[in-house]
Amino acid sequence: MPTEKNEPEIKRKYVYSFGGERNEGRSDMRNLLGGKGANLAEMASLGINVPPGFTVTTEACVRFFNSSHQFPLGMWEEVEEHLKNLEAHLGKQLGNRSNPLLVSVRSGARVSMPGMMDTVLNLGLNQETVEGLAEKTEDEWFAYDCYRRFIAMFGNVVLGIPGDKFEEVIHKKKTQRKIQDDTAITAKDLKAIIGQFKTIVRKAIHKEFPDDPVDQLRMSIEAVFKSWNTDRARAYRRMNNIPGDWGTAVTVQAMVFGNMGQTSATGVAFTRNPATGEKKFYGEYMVNAQGEDVVAGIRTPNPIHKLEQDMPEVYETLTRVYKKLESHYRDMQDLEFTVENGQLFLLQTRSGKRTAPAAIKVALDMVSEGLISKQEAVMRVPAGQLDQIFHPMIDPSAKVKVLAKGLGASPGAATGKVVFTPEHAQSMADKKERVILVRVETSPEDIHGMNVSQGILTAKGGMTSHAAVVARAMGKPCVSGCGALEVDLKKRKCKLGGVEIKEFDSITLDGSTGKVIQGAVPLIRPRLTSSFTRLMSWAGEVRRLEIRANADTPHDALVARDFGAQGIGLCRTEHMFFDEERIFLVRKMIVASKEETRNEALKKLLPIQRGDFTEIFKVMNGLPVTIRLLDPPLHEFLPNSAAEVKNLARQMKVSPAALAKKIETMKEANPMLGHRGCRLGITFPEIYRMQVQAIMEAACKLAKKGKNPLPEIMIPLVGHVAEFCFVRDHIVEVAEQVKQKMGVELPYKIGTMIELPRAAITADEIAREADFFSFGTNDLTQTGFGLSRDDAGSFLPHYLDLGLLKEDPFVSLDQDGLGQLVRLAVEKGRSVRPDLHLGVCGEHGGDPASIGFFHQLGLHYVSCSPFRVPTAILAAAQAAIENP
Repeated sequence: MPTEKNEPEIKRKYVYSFGGERNEGRSDMRNLLGGKGANLAEMASLGINVPPGFTVTTEACVRFFNSSHQFPLGMWEEVEEHLKNLEAHLGKQLGNRSNPLLVSVRSGARVSMPGMMDTVLNLGLNQETVEGLAEKTEDEWFAYDCYRRFIAMFGNVVLGIPGDKFEEVIHKKKTQRKIQDDTAITAKDLKAIIGQFKTIVRKAIHKEFPDDPVDQLRMSIEAVFKSWNTDRARAYRRMNNIPGDWGTAVTVQAMVFGNMGQTSATGVAFTRNPATGEKKFYGEYMVNAQGEDVVAGIRTPNPIHKLEQDMPEVYETLTRVYKKLESHYRDMQDLEFTVENGQLFLLQTRSGKRTAPAAIKVALDMVSEGLISKQEAVMRVPAGQLDQIFHPMIDPSAKVKVLAKGLGASPGAATGKVVFTPEHAQSMADKKERVILVRVETSPEDIHGMNVSQGILTAKGGMTSHAAVVARAMGKPCVSGCGALEVDLKKRKCKLGGVEIKEFDSITLDGSTGKVIQGAVPLIRPRLTSSFTRLMSWAGEVRRLEIRANADTPHDALVARDFGAQGIGLCRTEHMFFDEERIFLVRKMIVASKEETRNEALKKLLPIQRGDFTEIFKVMNGLPVTIRLLDPPLHEFLPNSAAEVKNLARQMKVSPAALAKKIETMKEANPMLGHRGCRLGITFPEIYRMQVQAIMEAACKLAKKGKNPLPEIMIPLVGHVAEFCFVRDHIVEVAEQVKQKMGVELPYKIGTMIELPRAAITADEIAREADFFSFGTNDLTQTGFGLSRDDAGSFLPHYLDLGLLKEDPFVSLDQDGLGQLVRLAVEKGRSVRPDLHLGVCGEHGGDPASIGFFHQLGLHYVSCSPFRVPTAILAAAQAAIENP
C-alpha cells in the first residue's frame, strides 16, 4: 500500500453514526464509509429496522497503514464518543454486568469482497457480563453460546489462533455426547468448552484472554483494519482489479441475536436469483443461529420460502423490505438479516454478486420494469465477466453415472482431477492440470485454490455459503451442501454415494443441477440467448470503437463473425504452418542454404497459403481482413530433437550433421529481438512476396466471383521507416502484378504494427508511407518494459504482491507508461495523416480497462480473440457511456 509518511497529521472526522439519534451517512458515501456503512445509514433513513452503530472510515484505515499501524490522530477519541452515544441511545453499557451492551465489529470496503476480511461478533463479553446476560435474558444457554462464539472468533481474528483448534474442541464434545448439532450442546457443556477455549488462548499468547471490553473493541478495530492486507484479501483484490490503497471501513454495531431460541433466526437473501437472474426471492436462513453459521456453511440452512411457514409475520415484513430496497437502489440486492424474538433487523444490503447470465437477465428485466434505462442496463453487466456465458455444459447425449446430488450453487459444468486442498489445486494448476477442489466447506483462506480450480464441490453449506458466493463471482461451477460427500483429508480420498474417489481421480460437476458425475464427461458450449443478443444490440447502439477479431483459421473467423466481429484485425500467418506437412516446408525454407531450395519450398507453400486466405476471405466477405506477414521467432520452427533433425535431413537429402550445424548457427541468444518480422522479409524478400501473391490471388479470384474481399497487408516489427518502405515496395510490385494478370481492380491497404518504442517515437515518419497502424501491445509491452513475456512469470507475481505494479502489464495496458507511447504514436501519426486508420491487435484489445483507454484516444478499432469479442463490444459501449 502506498505510504504518505511525510504528510503532516491532521485531525479530521473519522467516525459516523447510523440508526440511532444521529444518522450521518448516505449510500453515496461508500468510498468513505464502505458499502456496508453507507448502506446501513441509507436503510436507517428509509425507516428500515437497523441495529444502531457507527462506522470508522476507510480514510482512517489508510492512515493506520501509513502510520506503522497506529490509529490516526483523534480517531480513538471519536470512537469513544460515539460509543457513549450508542450506550445512551440503547440504555445499555459496554462491560456493564446488569445490562451489558454487545457489539459486532465488521469490515466493509467500498466494493463487495465477500468473506475476504474479518468480523468479530458478541464483543463485550467476559466472565461478569456473560453472567449478567444470562440473568437478564433468563437464558443461560444463549449467553454462554454467545461467549464461546466470541472467544473463538476473537481468538482467530484478533489473536491469530487457527480456528480449527476451537472447532476441534466442539467436535470432540459432540462426539463424546453423541450429538450432531451445536444446538444440542448443553449450557454445562458450553461452560466446559469456554474453559478449554481460554486454555488454548493462554497457551498461544502466554497470557489470559482479554476481559476489558474497551480493550476488546480497540484490538478488534485494529484487527479488521489489518484484515485488508491478509493474503486472501490481497489475492481477491488481484483477481478483481481492486486497488490496494482503498482500505476498509469498520462498522461497530449493536448486536441482535438470532440464537435466542425457536423465535430467532439469521439469514442471507437475494431479491432475485443470483445464478439465473429469475425474479424470485432467493436465500436461506437458520433458526437459533448467528450470521456466520449461514455464510460459513457449517450447517446446511433452510430455503427462504420455508420462513413463510416458520415465521409468517417476519416473512411478510421481510418481503416488504426487500421489495422496498430493490426499488430504492434499482438493482438486485443481497441482504443479511437477523430475527430476534420475532423482530426483524436488517444487518446489510448491497448490490448482489451474480453470474454473467443473471446480470444480463436482471438488467434486461429491469429495463422492461421501468426501473433502469437501456444505457444503465449496458453498464450493469461487468464486461470482464461476459465470457462466463460461454462456460461449458454437459453434452445431453453423453451417458453419465451420477454419484451424488447437492445444491446447484453456481451454474456451468466442469471436469477435472479431484484435489482436497487449495495448495494441491495451485500446484496442479501450475502443471496445467484441470482440477476440481473438494472440501467439507470452503473458507476465505481457500481463495487461491478456488481461483485456479475448474469447479468447487463442498459437503456442507447452502446457496449463500462462502463457496457458492465466491464461485458465482468467479464464474466457476459449484455444487455445495452435497450430503453424500464424505471427505477423508488425511487419506486424500472421499466417498460419493458410496463410491470411493481418490485424489487425482476425475469427476464432473454440473453446477446448474447440483449433480456430481463420475469421470470426465464430454462438455459442449451453450447456445446464446435472446437476452444476450438484445444486450449486444443495445451496446452496438452506443459504442464508437469497431471490434475485430484475431483469427487465423476459417473456423475462428466464423465464430468471431457470429459474435459480431466487424473484421479480422490480426491474422497471424505463422500460425498456419504448425501442422506436420506445412512445418516441414517452412523448416526447409528457413534452413535452406541455396535460394533454389528455398524457392522450391515456397512454391509448394503458395497454393496452401492461397487456400487459407480464400476461405478466410469467404467467411469475412465485405469485412476487412488484416493479414500480418510472417513473424516467427525462428526458434519456434527449427527442429529441436535429434529425430526431427534426422527426418528433415533425410527429406532435404543432406547429412544430419551438416543440418545440425546449420541449425546451431541460426540459434539466437534473444530470438524475440532477433531475426523475425520485417527483418526476415528484408533478408529473404521471396518469403513475403509469396505471401502477398497468395493473398492477392485469393482476393482477386473471389472478387471475380462477385465477392467483396478487403485485404489489409500488415508488416510486422517495423522500427524504422526505411524498413517499411523496403517491404512495402515489394508488396506493391507483387500486388499490382497479380491484379494486372487477373484483370481485377481490387483495393488493398498496406500498414504496419507499432510494437517497438522507436516506431512509436517516429510514427510521423512511418505514417507518411503507411495506410494504417495496428498497435501490437504484447511486443510493445515487452520492448517498452524490457520484459520477456516468457520469463517474467518468475518475478512479476512478486511485483504484484508488493504493490510495485497494480496489474500485470501483459493483461492490462500500462496506461501511464506504454499507454503514453501509444498516445504519442497516435498524435504524431495523425499530425501528418489525419485519415490514418488506427487499431489495436494485442491481447489488450480484449481487456475492458485497456479498451476504455483506447476509446479515449479515439482509435478506430480493437481486435481480440473470437470468444472475447462480446466482452470487447460491451466494454466499448461502457467506455462510450462513461466518456461520451
